[in-house]
Amino acid sequence: MGMGRSRWWPAVTLALLLAGCASGGPAAFVSEDNRAISYTGDRGEANQPFPANYRSEILAYLRTYLNNPVGVRDGVMAEPVQRTVGGRLRYVACLRFAARESDGSYRPARERAAIYVDGRFDRMIEDAAELCAASTYAPFPELAALTR
Repeated sequence: MGMGRSRWWPAVTLALLLAGCASGGPAAFVSEDNRAISYTGDRGEANQPFPANYRSEILAYLRTYLNNPVGVRDGVMAEPVQRTVGGRLRYVACLRFAARESDGSYRPARERAAIYVDGRFDRMIEDAAELCAASTYAPFPELAALTR
């Protein structure tokens, strides 16, 4: 019997480890009072902190994201407001601008949404017309001043 166990035990152990990895959730540990504590994922808190550096974080992202950040036109942005994104409450800063294409032309300005998690920039949603409906925009002149 000892020989049979040594053959299947590594396979069972590997299967259990892979099942734990395949859960898709963030790495979590259990506290003394049996509450999950996540160290790598979104804390999932409904009360998100206001993103204090939202303007500079958006500019830094766009400087690296846009193929040509020079000459952005019609840049406007709305102050971050809390909205539900993916079933969770997030701060969302909407912006609209027209970026210069590689041939020097411009497409019409379109809306994008900067999503913040725990007070930090998380991602940009490219087609955000529905998410940004009823946003109040103000000029965003720093966008036009972007450089490479």
